[in-house]
Amino acid sequence: MKILSEEELELKFQERIDKGEIIEPKDWMPERYRKQLIRMMSQHAHSEIVGMLPEGNWITRAPSLRRKAVLLAKVQDEAGHGLYIYSGTETLGISRDQVMGDFLTGKAKYSSIFNYPTLTWADIGAIGWLVDGAAIVNQTALAKGSYGPYARAMVRICKEENFHHKQGYEILATLMKGSKEQREMAQDSINRFWWPSLMMFGPSDNNSPNSAELIKWKVKKYSNDELRQRFIDRTIPQAENIGLTVPDKDLKWDEETRHYSHGEINWVEFNNVINGRGICNKERMKARRDAHENGAWVREAANAYARKKASKTKAA
Repeated sequence: MKILSEEELELKFQERIDKGEIIEPKDWMPERYRKQLIRMMSQHAHSEIVGMLPEGNWITRAPSLRRKAVLLAKVQDEAGHGLYIYSGTETLGISRDQVMGDFLTGKAKYSSIFNYPTLTWADIGAIGWLVDGAAIVNQTALAKGSYGPYARAMVRICKEENFHHKQGYEILATLMKGSKEQREMAQDSINRFWWPSLMMFGPSDNNSPNSAELIKWKVKKYSNDELRQRFIDRTIPQAENIGLTVPDKDLKWDEETRHYSHGEINWVEFNNVINGRGICNKERMKARRDAHENGAWVREAANAYARKKASKTKAA
């Protein structure tokens, strides 16, 4: 039996990708493919976990028992999403401890959007509508990606994100039917979260260091700018439907392209936030490090129980 060279294996791997085949954990894959997936999936998982923080502090302050219950369920969903993706990342041969270590030391990134504060109840609506709306656009494409465990996780996550999206939109729609102060609060929230939501898709295509490679391997189906455009085209009519406007003086409908054209994103702000200089970067990282340290006894107890159970099974 002929032993294939690394170059031949990579050619066969690309042939599988080009045919639309799904790659599973036990399949051969280029080391670069594995590393790109680890980077992307761990960043996604960290974002789900950090994303609990800006909403979690509004659970007790939500304006009704119903709102509290729904927000609590949403935050629990985000924790589950993080765990799904962490488990998927482990199929690539990296331990959960290493993934978490990279995050807690600042080596691994998470979504820039969660480094902005939630100042009012309307911000919870904006996160649900804009942030989760952007996530749905991105993740529905990922659900058709080439790596099986990641793609399958996206199917369930997207179903839950759709509920979150509707919840956020309903909050804002309700506020827009309320008093002058409530309408102003909703509009102020959109003014603050619109541009950070567009930044969620990552740098523009001509400045993205990873997109071309991920598209080649069909981990991603669309470029950052294509996904951003799709989000804008879907979101503007929804905003107009409830009387909200986005803070972009250059926004306009282009009859020729059948898309909205939009103003320039502040990439200096984007780079500052992803490099640790956002409004809440230090606060978010401190919260996650404290939670990790305070939860050490839980991990130790769980490991001790698992060892004891394995020992009894072996003895039997």
